[in-house]
Amino acid sequence: MHTRLIRSHERRRWSDGAITSWQSFPATGSFDLAANAFGVLMVHNDDLVDAGAGFDTHQHRNAEIVTWVLAGAIEHRDSQGNCGLITPGVVQRMTAGRGITHSERNASPRAEHLTAHVIQMWLPPDVDELDPGYAEADVTARLVGGDLVPVVSGRAVHHGSGAIAIANRFVALHIARLQPGRPVTLTPAPFGHLFVAQGSATVIGTEFDAPLDLSVGDAVRFTDLDDHVAVSTSEQAEILFWEMHASFDL
Repeated sequence: MHTRLIRSHERRRWSDGAITSWQSFPATGSFDLAANAFGVLMVHNDDLVDAGAGFDTHQHRNAEIVTWVLAGAIEHRDSQGNCGLITPGVVQRMTAGRGITHSERNASPRAEHLTAHVIQMWLPPDVDELDPGYAEADVTARLVGGDLVPVVSGRAVHHGSGAIAIANRFVALHIARLQPGRPVTLTPAPFGHLFVAQGSATVIGTEFDAPLDLSVGDAVRFTDLDDHVAVSTSEQAEILFWEMHASFDL
């Protein structure tokens, strides 16, 4: 197993004045996202969006886009007629397929000055030129117990689990709202990407002699992740974990 720690401040920062994006992989202005991917995770953006601001209508193709909101609300509208309001606890997946246009905006009025905090992640489908699609689900109740819960998955093992389907059979996104004294064990996989979305956490069972103490915005990338790695917290924390069984390098 190989473990790489990426601290929050090591990420690329991009801002246009109304949106500030901390990017685990260089996304803004990148025309070869696969070259900088880990496993098949191409984009992992941690965005702060001012009230009334957002991304105007733009196009995507052959991408699976997953959105998770930490604070505030994001309004989604697309060329397939889908309109969604994404709030904390609601996970969204958009299949761009052969082509879709959409917009994403902070749903709060400018006068209220409420910043939206959103994590957005992009992966490829395992088959190109699919029909565009959209799905969302409120997973709040599933996260109450503090377990690591699959919320978006293309893995056959998660069929019927309540996870939203994604058009990539090699990946699953797990989320946990960690509780003190209740560690969770990460799912073994050739590639794993762990992100601390809120709070702080500790990772044990890696090849390092000491536990890894993580703060909000920190990430850990695992290669050949085994079944001995666990994550715990002394307070409360929220973690996102991508289990991946494929890579652009394979």
